Amino acid sequence: MSDFGTFFLPGPTEVRREVLEAMLQPMLPHRGAVFEQLFARVEGGLRPIFRTQRPVYVSSSSATGLMEAAIRCARPGAILCLVNGAFSERFANIAQACGREATVVGGEWSGPVPLDEVESALRTRKYSALTVVHSETSTGVLSDIHALARLAHAYDCAILVDSVTGLAGVPVETDAWGLDFVLTGSQKALAMPPGLAFGVASERFIAEARSAESRGLYFDLVEFEQYIGKHQTPNTPALSLLYAAAVQVEHINREGLEQRWARHEAMAEHTWSWVHELRRLVGAPFGVYAPDAARSHTVTAVTVPPGLSPDAVVKAVAERGYVIGGGYGRLKGSTFRIGHMGDHTVGGVDAVLEVVAESVAALLR
Repeated sequence: MSDFGTFFLPGPTEVRREVLEAMLQPMLPHRGAVFEQLFARVEGGLRPIFRTQRPVYVSSSSATGLMEAAIRCARPGAILCLVNGAFSERFANIAQACGREATVVGGEWSGPVPLDEVESALRTRKYSALTVVHSETSTGVLSDIHALARLAHAYDCAILVDSVTGLAGVPVETDAWGLDFVLTGSQKALAMPPGLAFGVASERFIAEARSAESRGLYFDLVEFEQYIGKHQTPNTPALSLLYAAAVQVEHINREGLEQRWARHEAMAEHTWSWVHELRRLVGAPFGVYAPDAARSHTVTAVTVPPGLSPDAVVKAVAERGYVIGGGYGRLKGSTFRIGHMGDHTVGGVDAVLEVVAESVAALLR
């Protein structure tokens, strides 16, 4: 068994040895020229990955930190929260915890929130911002953030996008689609160690953020904007993780973003085909949870037949040397999840799927 390609959790995903070894470099002053050169490499390399000309903020936090930043820095007013899974539910909870008036639309986990429901809500009252999770890690459902951005802007509403398991795995066109704020985490399709979050804000979003009275301190995006011109972060950065990020963004850009998207699409389609073949081979109703027209290319939630424990599948796979994810939130008892993202390949995915099939067959005997 190789030392790469056994870890298929829906995040953190497996990290190449070269990236891990980069973290062994020595400490250095984070207010000096050498650090600024390192930061410039990371930030400059992230811009083509986000498809933006705007600066990319680097936060030493999980992506949840930048979700809170998005809410705190949105202009004053009510927030419309699109909920169709555990992490979009978290976005809504953050809005409420930050003292914002938040209206939830959706609530079903079986697919994206329908556009007509979103427009109906936008037509009913004025909202300063709309929150959406692009790729729901809990369900494998993908939302059309391009269409949502057009709709939100028609009602003078900013769109705040969590693309934690989207960016670098499925297309995200930050500038072309007019995304007001989009964020991701280091540990998903970017295939870096956990602990960094990255985000891009439009010029208008930052200009309007200056009127937000409760921006806080640590996640004040206005301050991030001020510091990034000096290739600096407002607070002490996670230096070792930045060494790793510098190596990985160069790797991603050498591969080419379109090629990376295509590889993720191929891995996803291979997984979906395997689910249908598994159903035929074992004679049990396994399925892909997400609907055909709204599936993420980075994570698949697989529904299991009655009587089969998803946790038992995860455990049996682990005993054979591979790691996959259990169900999450409402889907904990009815699905297991396979993360096919980052630097994995179709061949690597095929290997884990073979092990999952063997495990399932043994459990159903």
